[in-house]
Amino acid sequence: MNHPASFSSSSSVSNALRPDSWYRRMLGDGTTIIVVILAVLTVIFAATQADALSGSVLTDILNNSLPLALAAAGGTLVVLTRGFDLSVAGVVSLTNVLVAVHGGDGPWGAVQGAAIAMAAGAAVGAINGYLIAYWKLQSIALTLATMIVCSGITLLILDAPGGNVSDFMTYTMTDRIRGIVPVSLAIAVAAYAIWRVLRRTDWGVGLYATGADETAAVLAGVPVRRVKLIAYMLAGVCYGLAGFMLTALTSTGTPNAGEPYLLLVFAAIALGGTSFSGGRGGVAGSLLGALTLTLLQKVLFSTGVSSFYTGIFQGVVMIAAVVVAVFFARISTRGEVHA
Repeated sequence: MNHPASFSSSSSVSNALRPDSWYRRMLGDGTTIIVVILAVLTVIFAATQADALSGSVLTDILNNSLPLALAAAGGTLVVLTRGFDLSVAGVVSLTNVLVAVHGGDGPWGAVQGAAIAMAAGAAVGAINGYLIAYWKLQSIALTLATMIVCSGITLLILDAPGGNVSDFMTYTMTDRIRGIVPVSLAIAVAAYAIWRVLRRTDWGVGLYATGADETAAVLAGVPVRRVKLIAYMLAGVCYGLAGFMLTALTSTGTPNAGEPYLLLVFAAIALGGTSFSGGRGGVAGSLLGALTLTLLQKVLFSTGVSSFYTGIFQGVVMIAAVVVAVFFARISTRGEVHA
C-alpha cells in the first residue's frame, strides 16, 4: 500500500516541476484570497489614517488581533478533523479570570499565569477530545455543554470584572522587543512555526487524513481516536493562551470576555480558507483571518462607519472570501484534471 503522505513519487515531482503547478496551487489555496483582502484593507487604512503604518498603530492592531488569532488557530485543528469546538468562548473566559485572579507579579508571575491558562485549556480539551473520540459523542452538543460549564465556573471565580493583573504582564506582553518587533508578532510567528513542525509529523498527516475521510484513515492505520484527542487538547491550549493574552491586553478579568470569540473564531477560520468539511486548510490562513477581522474594524472606524455596521461588514467580507475561494478551488481542480 502506498503511503498517502509520500512526497517521493515521480508523479509528485513531475507535478511540482510543471510550469503551471504553482498557479493551480495558488488558486486552490484559501490563504491567497485572505492575503489579497488583507492587502486591500491595509491600503484603505493607510489612505484614511495618517499614522496607519506607524509602529505604535501596527503594534496595537497586532495586539488586538492576537487573542483571536490564537483561538482561531486552536479551532482550526478541530475543524480539520471535521469537528466543531464551541467551548472556545467558555475556555477564553475561564482562563481570562483565572489569570486575573491567580496570576502573580513580575516575570515568574506571567509564566505562572500562562501555565495556569494552558493547563486549564488542556484539561477542557482533554475532556472534549476523550468523549468525542472514544465515546463518539457529537462535537457540537458536547462542546456547547462544556462551554456552559466553563462559563458557570468562571462566574464562581469572578462574578464581576476585576482581578489583579501585574504591570509587567500588561506592558511587557503588549510591548515591542528592543523597540522593534511587537511581542504579539513574535508569538504569532512562533505559533505558526510550531504548526509547520506539527503538520509534518505522523499526527499532522493523520489530522488531515481523519478530516478528509475518517473511514479510509482507519483502514490506512491512522490512530484516529488519538489524533482527535490531541487535536482537542492542543486547541484547548491555544484557547488558554488566547485568554492569557486577552488578560494582558485588557488588564482585567471579565466573566463574559470570551463570548465574542464564539462567532469570530469561526469567521477567522472561514476567512483563512479552512474547509468546514475537514481535511483542507491550515493555521496560517486562520491567523491571517483574525488579523483581517481586526483590521476591518480599524478601517471602518477610520472611515467614520458606525460600529453598529461592523458585524454586517464582517459577514459580507467572510461570505465574499468563501465564495471566491470555492470558485478558484474549482478552477484549480479543473486545471489539474485537464493538465
